[in-house]
Amino acid sequence: MIDQPAVARALREIGLLLELKGENKFRARAYETGARAVEELREELGTLVDEGRLQTITGIGPALAATIAEIWSTGRSQQLDRLRAELPPGAIELSEVPGLSLKKIQQLWTALAIDGVAALKQAIADGRLASVKGFGAKTVEKLAAGIERWERRDERVRLVDAIEDAEALAAYLAADPRAKRLEAVGSLRRWRETVSDLDFLVASDGAAAAAELIKRLISYPRVTRVVEEGERRAMVRLSSGLSAELTVVDEADFATMLVRATGSKAHVARLETIAADRGVSLDAPAGDEREVYARLGLGYIAPELREDRGEIEAAQGGSVPEDLVTLADIRGMTHCHTVYSDGKATIEEMARAAEAMGMEYLTITDHSPSAYYAGGVTLDRLARQWDEIARVQELVKVRLLRGTESDILEDGALDYPDAILEKLDVVIASIHSRMKMDEAAMTARLVRAMRQPVFKIWGHALGRLILRRDPFACRLDEVLDAVAESRAAIEVNGDPYRLDLAPEHIQAARARGIRFVISTDAHSTAALGNLRFGVHTARRGWLRRREVLNTLGAEEFARAVRPAG
Repeated sequence: MIDQPAVARALREIGLLLELKGENKFRARAYETGARAVEELREELGTLVDEGRLQTITGIGPALAATIAEIWSTGRSQQLDRLRAELPPGAIELSEVPGLSLKKIQQLWTALAIDGVAALKQAIADGRLASVKGFGAKTVEKLAAGIERWERRDERVRLVDAIEDAEALAAYLAADPRAKRLEAVGSLRRWRETVSDLDFLVASDGAAAAAELIKRLISYPRVTRVVEEGERRAMVRLSSGLSAELTVVDEADFATMLVRATGSKAHVARLETIAADRGVSLDAPAGDEREVYARLGLGYIAPELREDRGEIEAAQGGSVPEDLVTLADIRGMTHCHTVYSDGKATIEEMARAAEAMGMEYLTITDHSPSAYYAGGVTLDRLARQWDEIARVQELVKVRLLRGTESDILEDGALDYPDAILEKLDVVIASIHSRMKMDEAAMTARLVRAMRQPVFKIWGHALGRLILRRDPFACRLDEVLDAVAESRAAIEVNGDPYRLDLAPEHIQAARARGIRFVISTDAHSTAALGNLRFGVHTARRGWLRRREVLNTLGAEEFARAVRPAG
């Protein structure tokens, strides 16, 4: 007999090993779903197993129920044993290092018995890795850099990987009537691309209520370890590996503590200096955050801006934007893929989903022919797609704009002939290949692309993947100058694994008067929800409503982005 956390860990390992083997991703994810279901059980797992009621739990079907019962009763899983035997030792850990495929992991085990990151690091240090076929100097250098990033993995995780935990825990805490007000704070509230932990601030009435809320956090089903426990503050470790911290304050102190807990250390330090210079207390009670900033002689600073990157100077001069773009401002979904390339939904499914979200228009921008690996749309299939768009348009109110995500080719040309591009409603121009060009060559490539005569939107501009791939090299100022002088706009990509451009680059583009769209880069109906990530990234870059083209109505937007002059 083993405990529930051990069953959940075994299920999670099965899912990871299946995914690593390239098995059906939905089957692999079912085990992660099962692990979470086990962690969150309100009844004893043993009782459910004994009474044959596992399948009454959402997310647990017959196969998963049998596996759970086997693990609970025997402490083992034949499937897990088989998967472990089929894959090299340490395969899961090694797969987390960027650049290591399963084939390479198997090769490393066969050649050097490398069974984990520590062994791989040692093989690099003593030169043994260079003796393995296919592991030349450049590959070894990239792996060394990948190991360095892997070793920093516990320092920060991607926002998207933390937000599910954060929202679930917030809902759990907020359900307690003693929680009068609750906010996620720190990096979460500033919508940073990565976070180190989950921080929450709760307002309650008195010490007794605070103590009960601390107990509630500790009893949260996903807690695996209590790191620290006090009368008004506690930190726990969750099953996902993230730490979560809760601070409980009286309602009278909530606004000032919210300012302190939200801003970066540098931002708060600046506020403390200003308070001291003015002879006021930063911690004096206030009705809301605006009152706190007003007491310091500052205009209100939105949470996403509180990084000490010029926002305080702007607030002193009364120039902090009051009209930062909001989710409610967005009237159309841009950069959306369908089954015509590598999307998961049909044109009609995407259209109906966008319509259900209250959108006025949707751009259908599947990949162009050069992106063959993503099912790029050839000219004959493009004609069929246009016919289908016309057919679906008869069924829905949301306006469908036919477009492409055109590859920017190595020489800076856009995929598809100009005669085709000009017949589209919208062109997103992106780089998907040859990302390792040197700085000069990449700069020239992008400048030529931006100067192409059709209007284009520069998609996921610098090609970064958060914590996985750095932005490619280019002289960005030169490229932005070319964008400003051309018929072009820039995308703020809402894919939470990209969030490209970064806020500081958005600000550099804004200074040149460049226009933007906020996109979802959606490959499914669910991914239309990426819009919120795009909006908050845009806000972090100080983007105002009027600077974002898809805050326009359908007709105005279509005119603004029409490729033909």
